[in-house]
Amino acid sequence: MAKIREWNIANHLKSEKDVAEYLDAAFALGDAEYIPAALGAAARARGMLKTAKDTGLDRSALYRSLSKDGDPRFSTIDKIARTMGYRLSLVPC
Repeated sequence: MAKIREWNIANHLKSEKDVAEYLDAAFALGDAEYIPAALGAAARARGMLKTAKDTGLDRSALYRSLSKDGDPRFSTIDKIARTMGYRLSLVPC
């Protein structure tokens, strides 16, 4: 019998270019529920412990807030984006 594993995008974000293109596509979707999940995948690809240290947030709290059922505060999203070298901004559609 074949083993089936859950596909995880974080395993495929190998470079900064991969992360940038993935986040760009995630934000372009315009789905507010998908953005934390995309940032979570990018954080896991870079290393959640490093992300936690860089943001000053607890690693387990990051996992919870960026999970499918999480509801992160805007300040959390902003901190994560900034530690990855991004800033959030509004642009006309």
